[in-house]
Amino acid sequence: MTANEVAQAIQGRLVVSCQATEGEIFHDPQLMARFAAAAVAGGAAAIRANGPADIRAIRGVTRVPIIGIQKVRHRDGKPLITPSFESARALVEAGADMVALDCSVRGQESGALDRIREIQKRLNVPVLADVADITEAIAAVQAGADFVLSTLRGYTEETDHAQDFDPSFIQDLIRASSVPVIAEGRISSPEQARQAVATGALAVVVGTAITRPSDIARSFAAAIESEYSRRTKVSHAIGIDLGGTQTKYGVVRSDGALLFRSAVETPAKSGVCAVLDNLKRAAEIATRHVQDAGHDPVAVGVATAGWVDTRTGRVVYATGNLPGWTGTRIGEELSAISGLPVAVENDANALAVGEKQFGAAKSFEHFVCVTLGTGLGGGCYVGGALNRGAHSIANQVGHIPIMSDGLLCSCGAQGCLEPYVNASALIRYAGSSYTSAAQVIAAANVGNEGARDAIRTLGRHLARGCATVVALLDPQALIFGGGLTENNPLLISVLTDELAKLVRPWKNRELRVMPSALGYYGGVLGVAAVAFDLAFDSKHGREDYVQTVARLR
Repeated sequence: MTANEVAQAIQGRLVVSCQATEGEIFHDPQLMARFAAAAVAGGAAAIRANGPADIRAIRGVTRVPIIGIQKVRHRDGKPLITPSFESARALVEAGADMVALDCSVRGQESGALDRIREIQKRLNVPVLADVADITEAIAAVQAGADFVLSTLRGYTEETDHAQDFDPSFIQDLIRASSVPVIAEGRISSPEQARQAVATGALAVVVGTAITRPSDIARSFAAAIESEYSRRTKVSHAIGIDLGGTQTKYGVVRSDGALLFRSAVETPAKSGVCAVLDNLKRAAEIATRHVQDAGHDPVAVGVATAGWVDTRTGRVVYATGNLPGWTGTRIGEELSAISGLPVAVENDANALAVGEKQFGAAKSFEHFVCVTLGTGLGGGCYVGGALNRGAHSIANQVGHIPIMSDGLLCSCGAQGCLEPYVNASALIRYAGSSYTSAAQVIAAANVGNEGARDAIRTLGRHLARGCATVVALLDPQALIFGGGLTENNPLLISVLTDELAKLVRPWKNRELRVMPSALGYYGGVLGVAAVAFDLAFDSKHGREDYVQTVARLR
């Protein structure tokens, strides 16, 4: 087949990768042929297969195009795709219509780019380049590749940070490549396949999600077992909620019971080392407490303001509320002293997880949590799942602009919502006789009209920002946590009244506006829930499953 004939055959269609490595139950050419026949019966327009034996058997049962590959153990101990001309020739002789080879940096070091032309010239078949990044794709196209595939994205040392399918990478590949792009790698659902085509991919290759029953079963088993353990086995985690003013911490049981709690002042202005030492002391105190009760904690969770890389436990960006906090490797530091897995999460996201697991949002699929204190944070669930956004920095409710050329925000911009609704703002509205937000709230609760007016002013500003969130996300509930919501029923009342004026249609939405059911230690409970997720998912094989899929790909 020519490259044009291949393109016409697979354009807008599914390609199924039928592979099983030595030692797997389905490592047998005849079984692979049956998988291929089933895939074609289900609508596959082509098959990707490994090795001459499998290709020969598959060719015996179907006439659809076959992408041939040959995985060979390289000198570095890892598999390399079609590392020689001889391996390519064996594939074509077995019935492959085209050949794919590793054109990553590692593949190029073994001569992949020179091999492209040799295969085309001597075997007269199209060549497909498996790549991991844009530079590799450009090099492969310049060397003469007929198609580019995203197969190796996330499976090379340079791209191992990319653990999920990323449609934007397919889009970038298409922009950079003068030949057709085929999407492959970490595509595990029809929706992701649809997204790949929506970005402009010629076709989509799916493998593990269709043709590896053991891995598919393992993923379901791990999910079921981890959730069952979470609900039935009594475990304990340490939760630490780092705020700009207070650091709250405690021991949480897996059913949501807060067994121990404490709080200390956050040394925010004393530098990163002082804040980290503060976290370590909190972890040590909580660990001693749970161990004295005869239990061992399964994980530590830390909630912090700012943009968090949850995979590494590093703070990607933090505002001036925690000076110098950007770049801090919280997970690394606490894991070293605790010997436990450490989950690090944005504080408002943590509260949202806590409300979903233990609090007022158990029955909600769509809700927004807002934390009010030194700053303002947001966390939300959309369709029953925590929304982190494309770069794990979604839900920045505090940085919604509400005033043109307004007050300076901690993020450096002017007119954001946060400086109008944080603790400093409440004190400012109440006048110089108060030194803390708690004093203002206490005065309001005993009828002081100046303090009540201050809460009303803050509530009106907060409603303006939240109205934007409601218009955008259409949640079932707005849940408010943090120091400014403690013992502050007036704020919730004002918010409800003001939102009714700003949100249309109000009655039809039946929007619930409520304080956090978890109270002052909501962040501790929430990040403990995140820590339980980490502990249970690791224990029941999710990490092993991901690593296995990466090895077999």
